[in-house]
Amino acid sequence: MAKVTYSMGVSLDGYIKDADGNFDWTAPDEELHRYYNEQTRELQGFLFGRRVYEVMEPYWPEAAKDETLGEVEAEFARIYVGIPRFVFSDTLQEVPDGVKLVRRAEAVAEVTRLKEADGRPLGIAGAGLAASLFDLIDEFELRVHPVLVGGGTPYFPALRDQADLRLVGSRTLSGLVLLRYERAEVGS
Repeated sequence: MAKVTYSMGVSLDGYIKDADGNFDWTAPDEELHRYYNEQTRELQGFLFGRRVYEVMEPYWPEAAKDETLGEVEAEFARIYVGIPRFVFSDTLQEVPDGVKLVRRAEAVAEVTRLKEADGRPLGIAGAGLAASLFDLIDEFELRVHPVLVGGGTPYFPALRDQADLRLVGSRTLSGLVLLRYERAEVGS
């Protein structure tokens, strides 16, 4: 069964965007971008909320055609367009080739089907989507940037019940800390 991993850049105080919607402090340098390339190469597919999709989709398919793009970004662009992308939205009416539009009411069933279909991981990007699929997420990767933004969009949603996690990896890279957690087994 495939794991669903929620990976995002996050401020030290827990936000993926500041109060004005900015996330420019998460822009990767070459070393971090190489890490993203490695991670992305392993995915079965990307699961995007509409807002993240609208940032990623117009840029990377066009970047894949840009012969002036740097080596690391060009590699990511090629990987990106070769991976199935799913956007979960009730407002979008159409999407380009390589992208599947999934309505929010069908989200749990679609992600459950994808988890059963392939052993490779699925990557979730977007706080709203992650909140709506929280019970299906197996692993959380926080890319903790050394910045305090004081408010904005939190990485984790407000929870009704405690969710116990277990650290499965940590690493420093490009001046930030990568933390990987998986759901803890009950009683562990």
